[in-house]
Amino acid sequence: MAIHKLTDPKIKAKIREIQDLAFSAPKNALVGDGQGLYLSIAKNGTASWLYRYMDHGKAKSVGLGGYPGTTLQKAREKAQALRDARTGGVDPMTAKREAEREKKLQQAKSKTFQTCAEEYIALTRSSWKNAKHAQQWENTLQKIAYPVIGQMPIGAVHASDVVKVLKPIWTSTTETAMRLRGRIESVIDWATAHGMREGDNPARFKGYLEHLLPKLRDSDRHQHHPALPYEELPAFLLKLNEQSGMARYALEFLILCASRTGEVIEATWDELDLDKGIWVIRKERMKAGIEHRVPLGKRALEVLTLVRPFSGAKYVFAGRKKESPLSNMAMSMLIRRMGYADITVHGMRSTFRNWAGEQTTYPFEVCEQALAHRLPDAVAAAYLRTDFYDKRVGLLSDWERFCLSERMI
Repeated sequence: MAIHKLTDPKIKAKIREIQDLAFSAPKNALVGDGQGLYLSIAKNGTASWLYRYMDHGKAKSVGLGGYPGTTLQKAREKAQALRDARTGGVDPMTAKREAEREKKLQQAKSKTFQTCAEEYIALTRSSWKNAKHAQQWENTLQKIAYPVIGQMPIGAVHASDVVKVLKPIWTSTTETAMRLRGRIESVIDWATAHGMREGDNPARFKGYLEHLLPKLRDSDRHQHHPALPYEELPAFLLKLNEQSGMARYALEFLILCASRTGEVIEATWDELDLDKGIWVIRKERMKAGIEHRVPLGKRALEVLTLVRPFSGAKYVFAGRKKESPLSNMAMSMLIRRMGYADITVHGMRSTFRNWAGEQTTYPFEVCEQALAHRLPDAVAAAYLRTDFYDKRVGLLSDWERFCLSERMI
C-alpha cells in the first residue's frame, strides 16, 4: 500500500480547491496520505488529521490534531505510533480515550482543597435550608481550614493535615471542630466521587481520626447553649418589657413560642392565622424539614398586634428596612445590653424544656414536639402520626402564664 502521498504544497492546493468549491461540496473532503492517515478538509478551509482503521468490521477514526498546527511529519509519527499499537493488540480509540481520561484525572487531582470546597458549596447551596447554614460552612472553612490545607492539592490531603486543622480547637470549641470535620469529610467525599482523589477519606472520624485526636469527654461532645434558669425567666421578661425596638418583641415572641431564632426572624404574615391563633411554619424553614404548627397564646397575639404597624408587608419582625427581616444578632445584642452576657437566645429553648420537665406533667413527646425536635427513638418516631397540637395548646398556655407571672403580681 502506497504511503507518504502528501506534501505541504499538495495539501495547500487541495485546501484552496475545496474553498473554491465550497458551495457545491456536499461535505468535508478526505485526502489520504496512506496506511490510514487522512487529512479532513472542511468547506471553510480548516483541516485536521485522522487515523482511520477497521476493528472487527467496524470503521473507527482517531483525531491527531489540526493542520498546520500538527505538521505533516508529526501526523505521520502519530499515525505510525497508532499502527504499532494495533500490532501490539491495542485499540487506538480505546487507548486515546484512556489517555484523555488519565489527563483529566491528573488535572482534577491538581485542584486545591479550597477550589473543591468552593465548587461543592456552589453545587450544594440550593439544598441547604437557609443562607445562614451556607455562611457557617464558608466561615469555618475560610477561618480555620483554608490557612492549613486550602492550597494543598485535594489528592495530597492526608489525615495528619486534617489533624493540624482540628487539633487546636478540638477540646476548646468542640462543637465547631466536629462540624468542621464533617464539612471537610463532605468536600473530600465529593472530590473522590468526581475522580479527584483516591483512597480512604482522611477526615473520617470512626476508626480513623478518633485515634489521632484527643479523647473527648461527654461534656465536651455535648456543649449546650447557656440558658437562663426557668425560675428567673418571669423577672427577665419583666425587665424585657422595659426595652424598646423590634428585637424586644421578637425575643418575647420567641420565648413564648419556644422557637428558634431563624424561625422567628424569618416569620411571614402569610404563615399566621390570627383569628385561629396558629402559626404554621413551612417545612422548608424547619430544621427537621417537617411543617410545624405553633399554637399562639393571648400574649403572643398581642405582640403581633403591637408590631403590625411597624412591620413590613412580608416579614413580621422587620429589620431596619421593612422589606428585610430582623438581623439574627439583634436579639443576642439585646440580651447583652440587658446585662445577661452569660446566656444565649437559643438557650431560652432549654429554659422552656427544663420548666416543662420539672414543673409540668406533660408527656415527653408533647414537650419535644413543642420544640420541633425529632424523637431520639427512630422506631417510635416512625410510628408517630400526630404532632400533639391539642395538648401543646395547653402546654404553651401554661408556659405563657408562667412567663407573665411577675407582671400579674
